[in-house]
Amino acid sequence: MPAGFLESEPRAFNPVDASGLTKEALDGANAALKAFATWRNEIADTNRKNGELVLDQMAVAAKKLGWPTQVVDVARTQLKSVGEIQVKTMDQMMDAWEEQLKLPNPMTASPSAMLSKLTSLPSLTATPTAAANPVEVWMELATQWQRNWVDMFDATGKHR
Repeated sequence: MPAGFLESEPRAFNPVDASGLTKEALDGANAALKAFATWRNEIADTNRKNGELVLDQMAVAAKKLGWPTQVVDVARTQLKSVGEIQVKTMDQMMDAWEEQLKLPNPMTASPSAMLSKLTSLPSLTATPTAAANPVEVWMELATQWQRNWVDMFDATGKHR
């Protein structure tokens, strides 16, 4: 069994010291980044803890059902991928905010570069609709997972 379900270093919150911002704007931006870092770290921790628990239980159930270990291996791969996408997407969003805030005057700087980074989501480039509709991304991931699951068995339910 692999070492851990989802290995991710916690992301530290480092307040941004941006020139050209009012104290209220800077405090608001830092509060948002702090909340985002907390949320991101909690998601990574929850994915790791629950992913390991769920996969352990799936392995026990699959063994009792006489299913091959590939059932759990495919689930592990898919669930790990989803968890990694979550964390990477949140990191990318935070990076875009921090980069924008560090510009010489973030209040008057064009947000086009930031918007481009927020809509590109390189970890999801295989899904053309990723930037436009997150629900479609999740549906595509679920469809891929289901195809892998179904492909493992023949019409009678026996492993191929």
